[in-house]
Amino acid sequence: MSNKDVLVFEIEQAKGKPENIHHASGYCPFCDTEHLENIIDQKEDMIWLENKYKTLSDTNQTVLIESSDHNADISTYTSKKNLEVFEYIYQCWNKMIQSKKYNSVLMYKNFGPLSGGSLRHPHFQIIGLDEVNGYKHVEAENFNGMKVYKSDRIELNISKKPIMGFVEFNIVITDAKYIDDLAEFARVTVKYVLDDFYGGKFDSYNIFFYKQYSKIICKVVPRYVVSPYFVGYRLSQRDGDKQVRGIAEVLLTRLQEHAQCNEISEK
Repeated sequence: MSNKDVLVFEIEQAKGKPENIHHASGYCPFCDTEHLENIIDQKEDMIWLENKYKTLSDTNQTVLIESSDHNADISTYTSKKNLEVFEYIYQCWNKMIQSKKYNSVLMYKNFGPLSGGSLRHPHFQIIGLDEVNGYKHVEAENFNGMKVYKSDRIELNISKKPIMGFVEFNIVITDAKYIDDLAEFARVTVKYVLDDFYGGKFDSYNIFFYKQYSKIICKVVPRYVVSPYFVGYRLSQRDGDKQVRGIAEVLLTRLQEHAQCNEISEK
């Protein structure tokens, strides 16, 4: 592994970084909008700005605040609000990609105490990596799996070869013009993860975005304590086919019951 495969964490830059995921009474800079600095763009109550705590060397770290509501989340947004968020985050992510300034541009979201995040307030992170290819170790087969739903424009499946494991949901659209369908499938999937998945015992998830030619991929990952097989050996694990089939059946039912988009209503 070369140095171009490693992100360097600058611990000095993390001093004073606020945290309120584990300590709910902690200060929230995203609620204190009057004192936000280095704002790149704003659309209604969504704000894209530079990350004040630049903890990674050779990167451009930005944050996109999704809402003025500190306790909101994808799982609680209306369909309309969620679509506004997904359209805006895609525009900002694509703008950084099209700038050609970076080796790669990552976009992801942390939610919950096991997600790796520090702030409860809903936000995405968009990171431009100067040297590192953030997608080097991601393979096309990480986005294939047991079908939940598939049409000419969108697919929802459960990974047969997850990046980390155990259950990873992949929402794949064939073109960015179907971002409204992706947003609604993601909203229902996140709600399923927090409310229904394994009896609703999960309180954390991550979302990751990828581009493959014209395809846009959104991976929703329920989070738990990471397996030592992955930490020590990079061995991912997945649930057995019978269990995954049951998960797929319930999630499809949730889509049919709750998804508010033409993709489902036209079927």
